[in-house]
Amino acid sequence: MWMLVMFDLPVVTRAERKAATAFRHALLDLGFEMAQYSVYMRFCTGPEHASTLSRRIEASLPGDGKVNMLTITDKQYEKIQTFFGSRKQKPLKNPEQFILF
Repeated sequence: MWMLVMFDLPVVTRAERKAATAFRHALLDLGFEMAQYSVYMRFCTGPEHASTLSRRIEASLPGDGKVNMLTITDKQYEKIQTFFGSRKQKPLKNPEQFILF
């Protein structure tokens, strides 16, 4: 399962820029990587993990702006198409799953 966090945060004042930067750093600290500017993603082991991340993100939300969180399955993620300019990129591999006995 994948979690995507998409946001539009105000960055007009110095305080707003500082809050937006702190939010991006919080996402990075939680293990998210930037897919695009204002779009971050992370692999989750399951719904419980996604729920935990959601609560942690909610705790670090800035005072203003819009934040959307979306979870998709590995199967849905496999269908992603990525382009750099007009060149199509190879699909990303899903991370290896850990099996604990």
